Amino acid sequence: MADSFENNAQYPASPSLIPSGGANPVPVSRQQETQNRVAEISNLLSALDEAATESGVSIPNARALAAIQNESRMLEARLLMASSLLTALRHKHGPTATHSLSVALGCSCWAALAEIDEETRNTVELAALMHDIGKIGVPDRILEKTGRLTTAEKQIMDRHRQHAVDILKSCCGSERVLNAVRYAGTHFNDQDSQLTGKHLPLEARMIAIVDAFDAMTTDHVYRPARSREQALGELFEFAGTQFDPQLVQQFANTLSEQQDTLTAEIRSRWLGDLTSRGAGLPWANPGELAANPGGSFAGNVASLFEQKLIAAMQDGVVFVDGHAQITFWSKGAERLTGIRGSQAIGQCFTPSLLQMLDCTNQPVTDEDCPVAESLGNNTQLQQRRQIIGSHGEHAAVDLHIIPVQTQQGTVLGATILLHDAQEEASLEEKCAALHAEVTKDPMTKVANRAEFDRMLALYVEAHQQAAQPLSLIMVDIDHFKRINDNYGHQAGDKAIITLAKLLTSMCRPGDLVARYGGEEFAVLCADCGNADSAQRAEQIREKLAGMPHAYLANKCITASFGVTELEAGDTPESFLRRSDQALLLSKENGRDQVTQFGLGVEKGQPPRKWWQWRRRKRSPHAVESTLTSPVPIDVAIEKLRGFVSEHDVKIVSISDNKLEMEVSNATLNNHRRQSDRHMLFRVTLQFSEIRMEGINKAGISTGEYVRTRINLKILPKRPRRRRRADMTEHARLIHQRIKAYLMADKEEAQAEFEPTVGT
Repeated sequence: MADSFENNAQYPASPSLIPSGGANPVPVSRQQETQNRVAEISNLLSALDEAATESGVSIPNARALAAIQNESRMLEARLLMASSLLTALRHKHGPTATHSLSVALGCSCWAALAEIDEETRNTVELAALMHDIGKIGVPDRILEKTGRLTTAEKQIMDRHRQHAVDILKSCCGSERVLNAVRYAGTHFNDQDSQLTGKHLPLEARMIAIVDAFDAMTTDHVYRPARSREQALGELFEFAGTQFDPQLVQQFANTLSEQQDTLTAEIRSRWLGDLTSRGAGLPWANPGELAANPGGSFAGNVASLFEQKLIAAMQDGVVFVDGHAQITFWSKGAERLTGIRGSQAIGQCFTPSLLQMLDCTNQPVTDEDCPVAESLGNNTQLQQRRQIIGSHGEHAAVDLHIIPVQTQQGTVLGATILLHDAQEEASLEEKCAALHAEVTKDPMTKVANRAEFDRMLALYVEAHQQAAQPLSLIMVDIDHFKRINDNYGHQAGDKAIITLAKLLTSMCRPGDLVARYGGEEFAVLCADCGNADSAQRAEQIREKLAGMPHAYLANKCITASFGVTELEAGDTPESFLRRSDQALLLSKENGRDQVTQFGLGVEKGQPPRKWWQWRRRKRSPHAVESTLTSPVPIDVAIEKLRGFVSEHDVKIVSISDNKLEMEVSNATLNNHRRQSDRHMLFRVTLQFSEIRMEGINKAGISTGEYVRTRINLKILPKRPRRRRRADMTEHARLIHQRIKAYLMADKEEAQAEFEPTVGT
């Protein structure tokens, strides 16, 4: 929907704010037309009253009809005059103004398709157009921030909805419009809100959906746009919690309608019919119209809604007349300069008034005044200058001068915006330094756990979109507790630092090395497949194992490695879990080795120390368990292909959702002990789908969740009692591998049993 309207949208003509004492922006003919319309309505109501008195018959329906017609005209006028507020928002933050218009047009289109009554349609159009007007009061550094907002910044941003209501209260008498703006950001099942569910205004529920859809399908400084299908999927995912589920379905249906004819009708409504029918009425509080029938409501800075609007701005606002004499000095200008409005009004705006410096820190003379230049050339100017601040020190500001002229081209004066660029520059420097500190591990100087979690999600998303390979290496120092116990904690710290330096030196510039926790590290290998990353891990392992250290009495340290490659359908969590499972297998199988999981595993890897001789308890030599995977059946089967490909599995039979295969212990490890004998295992997997309904804390259904249940059974093809310990160990290893490939967890306690001989 946003794509249909955004490129072709045209803005209604917007009246300009002019300095106090300037010419009246409302033409005499328009004022006369306003007076005539108000008088016409008053005469009509008087005539109705007289007719009712003479006939003795009450006619409330006729009077109500006249009132409704009057309200409709006023609402149309509000839509027209709202363009001035939209223009102010566009000067503050252009993307927000464009987004507001797109949401309003989207709601208008939706209302037309749903055949909503005219009053509701007028309400939702105006409320959608004004739902973000409160962001005028949000500092630019927050609106333009590319990273995640802090808690304090979120609190400032959350207040913009109330700012919007405060601004609109001064100039809008429709309680429906105010409520639509007030509750546009309220979640459908928000138990902390005064209104929830179907009790929320219809207009607010519609705006919430179109607002979210347009935001997701539009590029932002902090993330790229999503596709329409992804945005719709997000709406359906949060239907019932954040959005009205019935309206989400209705909105999805509107996207499939033919838009060409409807877009033309919407454009005609906004730019043609509305202008011709509503242009004569002023945009003012209905109470003011009633108290001043036939009066003039000429736009000037003393009007209440302009005061509210400008007072909410963090930037300084100054109005000057055609001779650069100051006629208005906002509270924001007082905060920036320390000069009170009573002292500034009446003076000439000159560089010497603010002790202005140029970019080379040289004083700007009054002869080179940028305001005089803008008035003389009738052109906008934007400059970075330094002015004396409220604390007596110079601070950088962005100076934006906008000439104001009549329709005949006569320059009446100028609007001057003063934006505090010093705070913005200082904040950027502090944020850059703080980011470098909070994202690094203080001891090793590599990325910390929080930064790794953030970058893991970005790496996975970027490589999936580009269809490029991505690998993850998990590393853990072997027997680290022994190092601390035998040589002290300082030696343990040095061992961790040594491994961090080695990982950093043997990785490429695009890779990310992070300390995952304690003596464990993670390495994200960008544009790198499983085989290449495993080879690199083996090189690191060999080099580490051959480095003697003085702090360890010239002994070497070893580490275990787990390697995996990003696969189709992976999430950051499943990707990390599979690599961690590979690391656990390396540690279980004797440490100081590299274990790979996933597609792309190649044979003929360098020799490794796969086994460490240890005493084992007697246990059965077959395994059976029930697993649950958080993915649908087709994805689970696709992931099982990696196990089949890596281990040269022989498929015995496939029927419905049941699979039987044979696995040899020769493919479980690249190098077995000489005492290991060849063993074959019969593996049976029975897949079934589980559908569960999600219920949130409020007891509201959040939709169905699809899971896959796998009944796994592993039996030796030729059981031998005297080799039962080896068989059980290899069966458990097969179980762990399959479990890791399927990203599964055990649903029930694992049941081990001993089959009869000859099974």
